Amino acid sequence: MDTHRDAHVASVLSLTGAVLATYEFPATAAGYRDLLKWARKGAVRRVGVEGTGSYGASLTRYLLSQGVDVFDVNWMDRADRRRRGKSDPLDARNAARAVLSGRACARAKSGDGPVQIARMHKLTKASAVKARTQAINQLKAVLITADPAMREELAGLGNAELFRVCARFADASSCEEAGEESVLQATRITLSWLAHRIGQLSEQIRDVETRLARLVECHAPQLLDVVGIGPDTAVTLLITVGDNPERLDSEASFAALCGVSPVERSSGRRQVRRLNRGGDRQANAALHRIVFTRLRVDPRTQDYYERRIKEGKTRREVVRCLIGEALMVRPNPRGRDSLGGCWGTASLPCRARRPV
Repeated sequence: MDTHRDAHVASVLSLTGAVLATYEFPATAAGYRDLLKWARKGAVRRVGVEGTGSYGASLTRYLLSQGVDVFDVNWMDRADRRRRGKSDPLDARNAARAVLSGRACARAKSGDGPVQIARMHKLTKASAVKARTQAINQLKAVLITADPAMREELAGLGNAELFRVCARFADASSCEEAGEESVLQATRITLSWLAHRIGQLSEQIRDVETRLARLVECHAPQLLDVVGIGPDTAVTLLITVGDNPERLDSEASFAALCGVSPVERSSGRRQVRRLNRGGDRQANAALHRIVFTRLRVDPRTQDYYERRIKEGKTRREVVRCLIGEALMVRPNPRGRDSLGGCWGTASLPCRARRPV
């Protein structure tokens, strides 16, 4: 299926690759029902959807709720697109062929549980942090061009005190007599508005962080027991795993998803491997933060590091060993937690405690 904002194009292929039918449906709840009813006339077994995390997210959730196997399909190959052109029906057929051939083998995230809630909160926090940083930079840029007397008044103040002082400028400006606005008065008002904006964004960030911490404590408290993993890092790993972790059936699949798996780079007599440069870069950064935090504060990890250095390993190689060990987890067959048996949350801490 080729997904768009207003309409989705679906194409049905036979087991031999022949196109049986192609049709367009509106991107509405009624359109989703009509699409599934139309597809089931041909006994469709598997579905490939482009953009399962964007335009196709709602359609993916609906199909998964109806018991349909949904696979995430990447964009069409650029070289193939240059040769054959591009259209919505053609993209839908290519998505179907990717599933039929086995090239698209990544199951789509369900996006209907606490991990999806964490993803929404994480998005809010990221935008708030970015906006607060921009406001702080603007406030300090205004101070650079401000009146020298004002700069001297605010010089030497820390950020917290600086924002409190600037926030009170609006009260002083409101008491001034009405008349033509001066540059100094405009500067004071601008600093006050920026300071108030910074305060509001800081309060919003604290609220989101509290919600994220409460979410992790409720659904994956064992992650927080591990040295080096805090609420923010735990949420990042949970978002990478998703609400349906059963789609990750091995350590290798999770390693590839995090971009820390080895990739063959061999040719002829030259047999080498390189590190995977793909995957979820946020999860990749989270794993590195975990390892470096443990190297600073965890004695067992420090002992492991010293021992491997004496064996001739470089610092980079030891860090990769630690990351690889943290990913050596197995699905938990003894029960399912509130995330649906997420072995990424249930088993990762158990092995992550072991630095060897």
